[in-house]
Amino acid sequence: MKLVFSLLAIASSLGTVHAADDRIYRCGNEYTNTVTDAQAQAKTCKLVSGGNVTIIQAVKPPPPKAGASGQKSDTPDQRAKDSDARLILDSELQRAETKQAELQKEYNNGEPERQGAEARNNQKYLDRVAALKAAMARNDSDIAGIKREIARLAPATASSAASGK
Repeated sequence: MKLVFSLLAIASSLGTVHAADDRIYRCGNEYTNTVTDAQAQAKTCKLVSGGNVTIIQAVKPPPPKAGASGQKSDTPDQRAKDSDARLILDSELQRAETKQAELQKEYNNGEPERQGAEARNNQKYLDRVAALKAAMARNDSDIAGIKREIARLAPATASSAASGK
């Protein structure tokens, strides 16, 4: 019985000594059990007290496949999709430019013709002028966006046209 008790006492004392040697420090976003002299002098590392620290290694993502490297593939299906996208963008651009011409004609350089009740109520007229101006600005922004998308597609369609397909 005395032997078992003494073994338990020795085992518990070894556990406390072992725990005292396993101090864990947090140095910025890094956890370590060894602190360099430079870190100690700069006081960038702090002792982590209480509880356990579990460190999970980051998993590196697999390297990208050949088609996913940001370059467009030059398959017939992709060329057809690019061509369809170009046609859709061209039609959207034409529609937006037509709408912009109509809005500019109605806006009449900031003095559109008064309609109905606007002859008696100046605020309605001013509200319509402001709405026309805002619609023209939105439509102009849409046109610029469509042109950017067409310009982004242009190199891909130029390279397929240069290859003779």
